[in-house]
Amino acid sequence: MFPSIELFGKTISMYAICALIGALAILFVTYKLAQRKGLDEFHMLYMMLFSFLGVFVFSHILYAITQIDAIVHVFSHLEIIKSFNDFISVAGYIFGGSVFYGGLIGAAMVFAIFIKIKKLNFSDYSDIGAIAIPLFHFFGRIGCFLSGCCYGVEWEKGFVYENALVESANHVPRFPVQLVEAGFNLFLFFVLYYMYKKGKASHRLFAVYLITYPVYRFILEYFRGDDYRGFALGLSTSQIISVILFVIGAVWLIAAHIRNKLNTNNVKN
Repeated sequence: MFPSIELFGKTISMYAICALIGALAILFVTYKLAQRKGLDEFHMLYMMLFSFLGVFVFSHILYAITQIDAIVHVFSHLEIIKSFNDFISVAGYIFGGSVFYGGLIGAAMVFAIFIKIKKLNFSDYSDIGAIAIPLFHFFGRIGCFLSGCCYGVEWEKGFVYENALVESANHVPRFPVQLVEAGFNLFLFFVLYYMYKKGKASHRLFAVYLITYPVYRFILEYFRGDDYRGFALGLSTSQIISVILFVIGAVWLIAAHIRNKLNTNNVKN
């Protein structure tokens, strides 16, 4: 496809370009939503900017965890690192990729820490954050498709890469799983945005996201063709995390429902 472009003499990956577009898009959307809600729009921007740092760091950390075999091999054969350049090469191999769920967890942690430090209302800002996630993810998956990473299983009617960043994706017709996921994320963005405007599931939109996307992701994992994301109990790393996040989202919604019911009963009494 178009894994990279030349710009001002520099080679820039299409994934990086799409991620940048996605970041700018959610900065604009979250700023406007916070402004309309009467929240501090600059706090919202700061939260998103710091969250990007969490995305970057933890997405690479989780990728490294999926490379546990490589890590064990390196520690068992430390003699292969004979120079600083060798160390950089090994570190690049282990931490060179990224996993979406790692970025999501990192962003959520940074987001929550910022809320705590600034003593803000978590629910107000998390509703807006929930809307931003699938919008950013939409652009990210478009970048994956253009770059040839996170590719799908072999499919005779699929797309054939010739110069994908990941060599194993090339010369085989593959199911465009990245585009399917991008489409779902765009759809989820509009659903959450609609719910936000109509005041539905107010203060619980992040929980709605947690019971929606993980289900779709769990199913979509069976259409992924790359096998370097880690597997345990017959499930991929992302499937295991999907189950955990779904449970968290479900408990969150149930607890919120019980709390609202108790508050309603107290008012009546």
